[in-house]
Amino acid sequence: MHYAIYFMICLFIGLFGANRKFGFWGYFFGSILLTPIIGLLLVLASDKRT
Repeated sequence: MHYAIYFMICLFIGLFGANRKFGFWGYFFGSILLTPIIGLLLVLASDKRT
């Protein structure tokens, strides 16, 4: 159950970062490998795609 919540948070962060520098997959895997909190910080600190 906890893994499903963790996965859903990582999925949400990936969707939030889809239009950012590393795209959906970059932030999704970054959130899984690191933590969702650090993944969210990465999304907030990155620039939008041009």
